[in-house]
Amino acid sequence: MRRWWLYVILAAGIVAVVGPFVWMILGSFKSQGELLRTPPTWLPSQPTLDNYVQLFTKLDFPQYFANSVIVALCVTAGNLAFCSMLGYALAKLDFPGRRALFVLVVGSLMVPGMVTFVPSFVLVSNLGMSDTLAGMILPFLAGPFGVFLMRQFISGLPDELIDAARVDGAGEFRIFWSVIAPLCKPAMATLGILTFLGSWNNFLWPLVIAQTEDRYTLPVALALYATGQNNTKYGLLMAGSVVVVLPVLAIFVALQRFFVQGIALTGLK
Repeated sequence: MRRWWLYVILAAGIVAVVGPFVWMILGSFKSQGELLRTPPTWLPSQPTLDNYVQLFTKLDFPQYFANSVIVALCVTAGNLAFCSMLGYALAKLDFPGRRALFVLVVGSLMVPGMVTFVPSFVLVSNLGMSDTLAGMILPFLAGPFGVFLMRQFISGLPDELIDAARVDGAGEFRIFWSVIAPLCKPAMATLGILTFLGSWNNFLWPLVIAQTEDRYTLPVALALYATGQNNTKYGLLMAGSVVVVLPVLAIFVALQRFFVQGIALTGLK
């Protein structure tokens, strides 16, 4: 009974987090008129699937979905590969400038992403990758957060395992692939979920790079088709948001155990 106030705060937090998500799901089954009704209603008075029908019939949804999947998977795979290898090098290899390189990685965490937006766009344009999926993927194949996360996790692994592998004649890549990578599943799951989520929801960069509808990702397509200056289609936006959230939710549920373990072991708690 002494902690009743704690339960009240937790309940308020749950309502604040889950409430908008429930509102989005219920709103996806409402008509435009009901969504704009005053006072608003929680449950749809006349449930309809028109928003989902429009989503899959009026929009080239499969193409946008495929673009989002390709971009998110490639960015996630790149981060897992490059960030884990660089994290291993910073954590376990002895080479000149290792400390300075780690300080540079940590310092780059403080740099806002918008600072590198224009240089990245100029670089991608000069490489002839505008309006391509490769242009959406290339600038995000590795990031300082991923390197820091993997370095922190790998630093906690015992050096004896690496020394034993070296005594057996294994090279550094063989050690990384056969010894380090299998032990990094929790950290990789954490990095993979966070990277996939960030890439899946990325809106501004695909909006700038994509110049034709064939290159649109889901967030860009939904924003351009469902909004207008005076006629925002809220039902279509909510239906699209529900569909966009489902893959991320499924991945999180599947990897939840590794995600929580990785957060705890890498010191991000």
